[in-house]
Amino acid sequence: MNDLVRIPCVLMRGGTSRGPFFLSADLPSDAASRDAALLSIMGSGHPLQIDGIGGGNPVTSKVAIIGPPSVAGADVDYLFAQVRTDRQIVDYSPNCGNMLAAVGPFSIEAGLVKARETETLVRIHNVNTGKVIEAKVPTRNGEVIYLGDASIDGVPGLAAPIALTFLDAAGAKTGKLLPSGNASDIIDGLRATIIDCAIPMVLMRAADLGVTGYEDAATLSGNEELIARMSAIRIQAGEIMGMGDVSDKVIPKPVLIAPPQKGGTLAVRYFMPNDCHPALATTGAVGIATAVVTPGTITADLVGGASLPTTVRLEHPSGRLDVELETRGGSTIAGLVRTARRLFEGYAFAKPAEFVEHAA
Repeated sequence: MNDLVRIPCVLMRGGTSRGPFFLSADLPSDAASRDAALLSIMGSGHPLQIDGIGGGNPVTSKVAIIGPPSVAGADVDYLFAQVRTDRQIVDYSPNCGNMLAAVGPFSIEAGLVKARETETLVRIHNVNTGKVIEAKVPTRNGEVIYLGDASIDGVPGLAAPIALTFLDAAGAKTGKLLPSGNASDIIDGLRATIIDCAIPMVLMRAADLGVTGYEDAATLSGNEELIARMSAIRIQAGEIMGMGDVSDKVIPKPVLIAPPQKGGTLAVRYFMPNDCHPALATTGAVGIATAVVTPGTITADLVGGASLPTTVRLEHPSGRLDVELETRGGSTIAGLVRTARRLFEGYAFAKPAEFVEHAA
């Protein structure tokens, strides 16, 4: 026994991200107390998150909060939190599609969804966006199957495939696929596409910013001039999207695009928002792929457009990610495959709220 707050926790990898999963009932119901607990658990405010379980990188400083569904037609609620590494901020504005891959397995093992014989469909209501995503989780004899022969670039080894289907991803935060009403806009003297599909983004041609778009993630993250220029553009894009001052938010995400190098549809570099993703966010992939089939966007112009159904292959720093696009009921449906793994289960320990120092 000790003077820390003990909270049941499961550490999981979802796609190319990793973070703790909590049942909503196990966290404080008060938002401020909940955020204080998450900041303490993750160790935020220190670049290495040395006093917590965060990994010192945006892709390993993520939290999933799972609970009973609050909307009809869903099996569970999924609230995603991006916990900043550099500052003590918990940001609920985005969704995370990589962590989403682990929501189905967690929900089954937590007893929120009953496993079926060979495959279990889990309908996930993402609280951040109000959208429902379907996950098909491999199961057998009432148990989740994690081992398999599927691979995703950015994660070593093989695992069981989890198929994610975004049923209606357009307008995740703003209610509009193209929040400005235009397929492209001139922002700070640069032509860009502002799109809100699975997650709000501002797409820019790498060449217009003085880079190739083929650089590795570390090189781009260390390019201070590039980061400053993209930050200025994304803040203006946030205003155009009606999101107000996004300086302390992680959305909209800046994305660099370039012609493909390795037989894909497009080369992309996705930022979070000031660090380049070592692979590619799942939500980002859905939005970028949708932009490819949306006439007039800079992506559609670059690849020459595409008609549905189609497969959009996105080249990223760790390999590629394929997105299957089709229409269903008048909406564009996006499907892709991710993997997940349960890593650790037990308790996370948080300082009481009054001991958590909040940044000014």
